Amino acid sequence: MIVSRRSIRQYSARPVEEQVIEQILRAAMNAPSANNQQPWQFIVVTKREKMVEITKFHPWSKMLLNAPVAVLVVADLDRVVSKGDMQDTWIQDCSAATQNALLAAHAQGVGGVWLGLYPDGRRVENVRKLFNIPEGKVPFSIISLGYPAEQPRVRDRYDLNRVHWEQW
Repeated sequence: MIVSRRSIRQYSARPVEEQVIEQILRAAMNAPSANNQQPWQFIVVTKREKMVEITKFHPWSKMLLNAPVAVLVVADLDRVVSKGDMQDTWIQDCSAATQNALLAAHAQGVGGVWLGLYPDGRRVENVRKLFNIPEGKVPFSIISLGYPAEQPRVRDRYDLNRVHWEQW
């Protein structure tokens, strides 16, 4: 159930199998996107040194110190049709891909956390340099992944006071 998905920041030493990573990426790539532009690319990171480097400039990324794998979601602006109101839909598209990946991970017993990069210019540029990401591509988010070593309690966040019918 989707409401049982929680951000997992502590991971066991068990590696995440390649076929599980592939399923997570498959789900990410099946996210909805405006005009079906699918403006995403992904970098799978397993090298500890790279994850340690990220923690030096991203203040909320300490879980990468024990994550077996991380996935960078990178917006490919070369795939974006820049016309009027469509030029910034890549933000929504990459958000949907990130969320799909997190839900797919949860469905397979893998925990994860969404680490925002964009629109923080410093984080974007540091990740761009660290992973040699070319111009025209925007580091959007990092998804930290691993088998959970913690079990946060499930919270149902449904709040009827935030639901409006027909008007505010």
